[in-house]
Amino acid sequence: MSASVYVVGNFKGGVGKTKTVTMLSYIAATRKNRKTLVIDLDPQANATSVLAKTGDISEVKTNVTDGVINGNLEPEIIHVIENLDMIAANVKFRNFGKILMKMFPDDELAQITYLKKLIEPLKEEYDSIYLDVPPTISDFSDNAMMAADHCIVILQTQELSMDGTKTYINYMQYLIDTYNTKLDIIGILPCMLQPKARVDKKVMHDAEELYGNNVLHSIVKYQERLKAYDAEGIAMGHMFNGKPDHWDKVAHDLYENILNELDEHEKVLSGE
Repeated sequence: MSASVYVVGNFKGGVGKTKTVTMLSYIAATRKNRKTLVIDLDPQANATSVLAKTGDISEVKTNVTDGVINGNLEPEIIHVIENLDMIAANVKFRNFGKILMKMFPDDELAQITYLKKLIEPLKEEYDSIYLDVPPTISDFSDNAMMAADHCIVILQTQELSMDGTKTYINYMQYLIDTYNTKLDIIGILPCMLQPKARVDKKVMHDAEELYGNNVLHSIVKYQERLKAYDAEGIAMGHMFNGKPDHWDKVAHDLYENILNELDEHEKVLSGE
């Protein structure tokens, strides 16, 4: 077993990055039976919050900051549900850049590859590792991109998000060219707030023109159930007759379709 590491990103906030990380990891664990790890690298800790609720975890006692300082992430792993673990973020992680500067004061390469070094031993324990990062050009995104094998780019169908997507991909290419790292885009996931709106359609069309088959056919449209997962955690409810709750099933089926598409893209890139 050697995990594939995925970074999910865009340099615009509020486009659905954390939602994508938590839903894909949940579906990978529950429907694909993949041993999955989420590493929350955002000091706001939104992924941590959702997954703690998903696993009915009342108190998060370990965090990524301690793991980074101690040089070992394994003691910080928290079990969420079967096949799904996480490493939690906390507010102290806002000092990530300062921690790196203190550890490697004159070595930029060591600073931006430190997370990759810490993740390497964990890859033998998992099938998939997902990284949730803040929407900024920073030590967070540098370390995540350098540690990842594949990138999933989120495109909310608004002009500013399109700009954030372009900037994100260009910056990713800069890191690849500068440090000779290997990182592939396996999909650009459209998140449409108003699928019938003129601007949404235009941005979608522009993205398909610019990025071609990298744009996934699956589209995340607004669902009240997805919003509810932020407050309640991710779950599959059941009706009184034992059948799955309709709206949970719709949400979970969507992300299974997304994961299936990403799997196909990954196979093509690997030459399978």
